[in-house]
Amino acid sequence: MDDELNDGKQQPESVAAVLKVFAILQALSERSDTGISELSVRLAMPKATVYRFLQTMKTLGYVRQESDSERYGLAMKTFELGAKALQYPDLVDLAKHHMQMLADATGETVHLGTLIDSEIIYVHKVDSRHMLGMYSRVGRRAPLHCTAIGKVLMAWEHPDRRQRILAGAEFKRFRDKTITDLNDFQVELDRVKAQGFGEDREEFDDHIRCLGVPIFDRLGQPIAGMSVSFPTFRYDEVKAPEVVQMLQDASRDISARLGCVHFPLDAGK
Repeated sequence: MDDELNDGKQQPESVAAVLKVFAILQALSERSDTGISELSVRLAMPKATVYRFLQTMKTLGYVRQESDSERYGLAMKTFELGAKALQYPDLVDLAKHHMQMLADATGETVHLGTLIDSEIIYVHKVDSRHMLGMYSRVGRRAPLHCTAIGKVLMAWEHPDRRQRILAGAEFKRFRDKTITDLNDFQVELDRVKAQGFGEDREEFDDHIRCLGVPIFDRLGQPIAGMSVSFPTFRYDEVKAPEVVQMLQDASRDISARLGCVHFPLDAGK
């Protein structure tokens, strides 16, 4: 009985501590290299409390501290933990070589993204050898309706699940060319599936074009998308089919390693 009473008394404090830990981690994920004073104001926590939690998380290896300042950020151990949350934990390992080869061949940035809620999230990227002019990072979310990865994930998705996913999507206008109407987006998805790849034609970022393809699991379901991003001044319509072919070849191999026997992009060939 004493143990039950003690547990009852300790639980509220324990829950509060857990909430504070995750609030700090969330804040650091949104803005790296943040000081204690800023965190204290943003989270409405006393500085001493923030400091105590940060030091504990630092000791455990989930938070790093800049050696020459009082600023903190997430450590790689946090990324390693997050990577284990992937539905297909081998996905990044299977894709990273192909992504590097694509980046080497095109000179451009290559992204790997999966579905989260009604958005995509970048789970791996290989940077361009040039200045791309597109802000992206692993862990960043992006919309479904105006990215090449989002389009290919939806184009090959089961219609019932697609409908449920898109019901939670916000068809926000980012640029003049952004598709903001669900019916227009459905027409776009039909076109994407027919041609075997997706495009972002300056729909999300100004002066950025993207080409993307889906990656499939053993059931032939789209579980990720891979894309190459180009500044418009380096995008060559004549060479686009060659890039699409490289993307499809990479997807075919990655999908096969995930157990996909009948590669859906070969169905129309």
